Amino acid sequence: MWNVPSLSSMTSAFTPITRLGGGLLGIGAQAVGKVCDWVDGLSAAVLAMPASFVNGGRTISPAAPSAMGPFVEVRPPGLAPMTVAYERRGTGEPVVLLHGIGSNRQAWDAVVPSLTAEHEVITVDLPGFGESPDLPDGLPHDLPTVVAGLGAVFSALGLERPHVVGHSMGGLIALRLAQAGLTRSVTALAPAGFWSHTERWYAFTVLNAARQIARLPEPITAWLSQTILGHAALTGTLYMRADLSTPEAVVASLRGLRQAVGFQATVRAGRARDLFVGDIPDLPVTLAWGTADRVLPARQAARAAAMIPMARMMWLPGCGHVPMNDAPQLVAQVILWATARSSTAELAECGRSSALAQNSMYAVQAVCENS
Repeated sequence: MWNVPSLSSMTSAFTPITRLGGGLLGIGAQAVGKVCDWVDGLSAAVLAMPASFVNGGRTISPAAPSAMGPFVEVRPPGLAPMTVAYERRGTGEPVVLLHGIGSNRQAWDAVVPSLTAEHEVITVDLPGFGESPDLPDGLPHDLPTVVAGLGAVFSALGLERPHVVGHSMGGLIALRLAQAGLTRSVTALAPAGFWSHTERWYAFTVLNAARQIARLPEPITAWLSQTILGHAALTGTLYMRADLSTPEAVVASLRGLRQAVGFQATVRAGRARDLFVGDIPDLPVTLAWGTADRVLPARQAARAAAMIPMARMMWLPGCGHVPMNDAPQLVAQVILWATARSSTAELAECGRSSALAQNSMYAVQAVCENS
């Protein structure tokens, strides 16, 4: 049996960490920026080095390119046209997966195979990320624009109120899609937006530091990803199980972060107040949070659960901010569990009872542990 901590014990444990971490990360971000500026001046020299020297005599295979497209172009009411890249796999009730800031649809690659037997799975590159071009000039990366755009994408793809699963920024977008009546159910993994001013600053500092690291020349990140310490340094803030990500995946992830043209505009939009207000009383909502999340700490889970009292709260033991990397099978089981229990009757029965939700989570974890 997993030893899952309570909300109160988790949030109290993170109080000093959040206060201390914010100051340390501020200093760290400045240091990373100076290092990257210095490294940029050496880029030509590094790129001119023999591969055997840079790679320590080892061959670093290039990351496999992602499948191109297909793309869908939509024009939401009152907005300029926008284009989104996506993939569709599997059969059954549709489930749309939304990635976090600086990421892309490949973030779900380890989860999708476990879903396709029961669902048609649609992974999307949000505007300005992955293969999706940035929004047209004049369109902000705010939540109303993205929600309207995704609503148009759903219509264009023939998706009538699909299940929607989102991570971090994608989790917040999924919750707002639910409020707009565009989803059948919503599962949010560590959704953004439930932070205090200090916690938001802390999270953005972590993200900007990661963006600075992604600016390092790719031969250097490829070399670092091959070493134990370098691999941990490149991924440790986001992942608890960095060893589960291959060097090629790390390099591809950093490349995607570096090339995310919508990153800065999305960060600016994330400074708005009241990113999520109100409730979602009429739809099944599942909130899942890694117990070792270093970016959006567990006290935010308590706030989200308080704002959406009908939501089913689930812990992901030992997972960091990106549970799709740390425990993809567990994440898949949570999604299957949440999408199978989407009736209003089950919502009324389970949504208000944290004990029932915990017992259901134990059952999900047992499946994963024994699989």
